[in-house]
Amino acid sequence: MAKVDFEFAKDGPILVKKDGKIEYALCRCGHSTKKPFCSGAHVAAGFKADAGKLELKD
Repeated sequence: MAKVDFEFAKDGPILVKKDGKIEYALCRCGHSTKKPFCSGAHVAAGFKADAGKLELKD
């Protein structure tokens, strides 16, 4: 079974990683023009948030 992790980038998107490889970058600032994916709009919007990580276990 593949290992899936969610990494919350500081002041940026949620990175969905499968077996350590980034599969998706999801918006968490609400300003993306490509929702639900990150378009980089968080930079211009001045989005601020802490980094974090969520690991799914079997």
